[in-house]
Amino acid sequence: EKPSASKKQKQQQRPRKERPQQQNFTHPLLAASLKSHSGSVSCLDFSSNGKYLASSADDRTVRIWSTKDFLDREHRCLRANVELDHATLVSFSPDSRAFITWLANGETIRVFKMTKKDDGSVSFSAAPEDFPQRHKAAVINIGIAETGKFIMTASSDTTILIWDLKGEVLASINTNQMTNSYATISPCGRFVASCGFTPDVKVWEVCFGKGGDFKEVVRAFDLKGHSAGVCSFAFSNDSRRMVTVSKDGTWKLWDTDVEYRKQQDPYLLRTGRCEVSEPCRIALSPDARVAAIANGGELALYSTGSGEREEEIVGAHAGDIADLRFDINGRYVVSCGDRAIRVFHNTPGYRAAIRDMQAMLQKATNEATRQRLLQQIQDAQSALDTVCGPKE
Repeated sequence: EKPSASKKQKQQQRPRKERPQQQNFTHPLLAASLKSHSGSVSCLDFSSNGKYLASSADDRTVRIWSTKDFLDREHRCLRANVELDHATLVSFSPDSRAFITWLANGETIRVFKMTKKDDGSVSFSAAPEDFPQRHKAAVINIGIAETGKFIMTASSDTTILIWDLKGEVLASINTNQMTNSYATISPCGRFVASCGFTPDVKVWEVCFGKGGDFKEVVRAFDLKGHSAGVCSFAFSNDSRRMVTVSKDGTWKLWDTDVEYRKQQDPYLLRTGRCEVSEPCRIALSPDARVAAIANGGELALYSTGSGEREEEIVGAHAGDIADLRFDINGRYVVSCGDRAIRVFHNTPGYRAAIRDMQAMLQKATNEATRQRLLQQIQDAQSALDTVCGPKE
């Protein structure tokens, strides 16, 4: 009798797990919904080889998804268990063979290695020791430099720590921004930047000697121009562009490809208006053509060329959007905010690429260049038509 009683209990419990607003969400731009987590997903990170997406959740797992499966019906993922804790943040190593996590209860970094077995399967192993506890406030972001030289952790007070890969603190930065709302490492691995209560973004260079030994952290440049606190910012893939979003109701695109050692300041390229309510996140496509802004539970995609909002996605998640990323090819923008991860087509990116190539086509004098551009325009247009339907 006992087994049947427990079966009855299970049947009674099942309906509670289903959230209708998650299951029924549809949108013309929705490419995929990745569903394997049984808890809320808090953080996303793409590997630099473009093959994987990592997600952390409060179900004590980190999942590794294959990006080539995004358009398939089935989305396979690998599961790494976080023993006796859960990861709030996750970040891939530059070689895409390891990732670091921030532990919610342990309040420290744990490193996981991914090992391919002879049969082609992947196993995960946690490093024997976690990093020492050094932060006094909640940690809001972590990262590993693409150069592989350092790890960054940033907390909600004004502290950013620079670590070596073995868990030794190399430097501590006081951002002097009253509070930190976001901080990250630039994709080139040279810079660390932060924003907070003040209306600017501060950028530092983490300097190493020719032998690879750590030297110092020096202030590089600031992004100044907002009239209220900056909620979030992001870099383009080549670190030559940045976007910021502020409580003043604007987002800004900046040219940061400057010789700051010669006191050259970043250039403001574009200001756009947007809705801003906490929590607010911004992401920049790798080619800097599109800015994605998550505002509470809503997602909007803006053209950085015109400053106009091109797409709006409402109700993608049951809660506020916790993280927002473009894949490394700029084809998708990915968000999380409940148990599901949503993958959307980056249609403004295709449109911007077509506009840029049409402008190049008019200037092209070489026939081979013209043919190549025509083919690329046709490919981008057919990708766009697949998502949106052909133009009438």
